[in-house]
Amino acid sequence: MKKVYIVVLFLAFINLAHGQAEGDTIINNKYYRLVSGSNLSNSNRVEISSDIDSTWSKWKLQGYNFGFNPSLTPMYTTVNGILSTPYMIQVRGNENEANKKRWGYHVFEGYAKDDKSRITMLVNKHTEEGKPVAEMYYFGSVYNGSGPREFAHSEAAYNWFRIGSDVKQHSYLFSRDKAIFYGSLKLTNALTLGNIGKDNIRKEKLEGDDEHIADESAKYVNFQSLNGSGDGTIFYDKDNNILVVKINGQWMKVLVEPLPKTIKYDFE
Repeated sequence: MKKVYIVVLFLAFINLAHGQAEGDTIINNKYYRLVSGSNLSNSNRVEISSDIDSTWSKWKLQGYNFGFNPSLTPMYTTVNGILSTPYMIQVRGNENEANKKRWGYHVFEGYAKDDKSRITMLVNKHTEEGKPVAEMYYFGSVYNGSGPREFAHSEAAYNWFRIGSDVKQHSYLFSRDKAIFYGSLKLTNALTLGNIGKDNIRKEKLEGDDEHIADESAKYVNFQSLNGSGDGTIFYDKDNNILVVKINGQWMKVLVEPLPKTIKYDFE
């Protein structure tokens, strides 16, 4: 009988070793999978997942369903505790990003106390100046999903995002169309002022989603910024080739003169 036990154990060992080729599933109960890491070792890795269920109650909430198709995206997997690791957290790319990342772009979301306002990081939603863009912002709760879709991209929908500290009236604030620098700004390269002319200004806001009429919306933002600007505002008037600054509530031309003949630059 003892010999029989030994043979059974030996056959079981051979079967386990043979089944641990790279990617083979050792334990698979649908939600928790223990997968062989390599056919060169006995090391394993873990995969966890949730089912797809379009009737899940959370799918009724905008913060869950927005940008996903519940018939294609699994229910959220929840960890009821602080998630801590001495390693990194990584969001991988997919050949088809839709229904994996929100709208196919979001790689991180962090929600405020109201569980509606959120900070968001996303990649490759836009291409600007010939390069893909990564974006970061604080989306507010003024758009609740029931109003016009274009309101989601309005200026009012974006809160301030502070970089540098958590001290009030310090550091650097960013929102959709405005930035406030409480600290000093030191440049190690040139500063180019806005080159603004009549073709860069729109006095009336165009109806529609600012995301879909971005060029015209930007012209209205230019008008708002200059029309309501305070003393010290400066820009380059490209229609008249003059530098303009607002002083004591009045737009004034900055007087300039040619460089002395003794000053030459290697650039134009």
